[in-house]
Amino acid sequence: MSKDSSSSTHHRVRTVGVEEELLLVDAETGVPRSVASEVLRVARRHGDTETDEVGGSVGPEMQKQQVETDTPPEEYLGLLELDLRRWRDKARAAAKEAGALILASGTTPLPVRPQTFEDERYAAITEQFGLTASEQLTCGCHVHVSVDSDDEAIGALDRIRTWLPVLLAVSANSPFWHGDDSGYASFRSQAMTRWPTNGPTEVFGSAQAYADHLRLLIDTGVPLDEGMAYFDARPSRNYPTLEVRVADVCLDPRDAVLIAGLARALVETGAREWAQGEPADPTSVAVLRLAMWQAGRHGVSGDLLDPRTHRPRPARDVVDQMLEHIGPALRDTGDLARVEQGIDRVFTRGTGSTTQRRIRSEVGRLDRAVIRLAELT
Repeated sequence: MSKDSSSSTHHRVRTVGVEEELLLVDAETGVPRSVASEVLRVARRHGDTETDEVGGSVGPEMQKQQVETDTPPEEYLGLLELDLRRWRDKARAAAKEAGALILASGTTPLPVRPQTFEDERYAAITEQFGLTASEQLTCGCHVHVSVDSDDEAIGALDRIRTWLPVLLAVSANSPFWHGDDSGYASFRSQAMTRWPTNGPTEVFGSAQAYADHLRLLIDTGVPLDEGMAYFDARPSRNYPTLEVRVADVCLDPRDAVLIAGLARALVETGAREWAQGEPADPTSVAVLRLAMWQAGRHGVSGDLLDPRTHRPRPARDVVDQMLEHIGPALRDTGDLARVEQGIDRVFTRGTGSTTQRRIRSEVGRLDRAVIRLAELT
């Protein structure tokens, strides 16, 4: 790999992997169907559920109307895009045998009563959280970025939290909620706020402080386990990664790759700042919640809150400010051109939510729009 040696000598390239939650919808009506068990049976027959390597599978999610795919960790975004498309394709093929389509949308456009997947933990969550759990049918895009240690993970987490609303804005892909236009670019981000453990985190300062915080939350008896720490970003329980969980699942796989590239550069930038002893921005969780609300309401079509001044600014200015902030990391991985193209595409064409609304107005009916969107997925 011939790269400018000054950058590649001291910076290894962090791997990045993506988990996508996908809706299963009826191929005729577009209504979500609780066929996850059948889809997973087909996927198992094709050898697509359990893999020996890390990542690369189709698996269950909380509701029977959805499945989750994950990719192996990759260093190159080009390979990540191939993985993403391949696993969507495998999910699509398995869904087709069950008479369903896959839909990459943060929420279901059409009304449905979710059915919880048969699993002891999901049953316990539904018992504890009632309607919040039983109505929960949202699909996110979770990006796993490799980290060297627990302390580095928290060092980076403390320094990326003010930028995470920008990732939500770029990924916004859930304008409809059970048959209605929600008025939001990402209504998924609203639905998630029902969970008491959702949202931005405070500055922790160390892995130990984070572990203590998590222990305190579990000891309240409200969340059932660590897996219910639905923070905007968190150290993964299963992999040596920082998991950035704020994005909607993206309609266009290229947008998912864009989010992955941005997340990796944010983590790399945050980790460098931590290593150099630069203090984390102390912005309060209350202010970050407002930034997140603003991002979910407008996506990139209005103002976002400037992560430094917390005043509204045009979305493009805020995104450009983020690109400047993470520019060195993007250059070191060779991702700058791809990420800039991706951002231009989102601002030219709009986010997934813009596409959903456009197609809805073109075809005139939400059920037909869902079929069209599933074809685009």
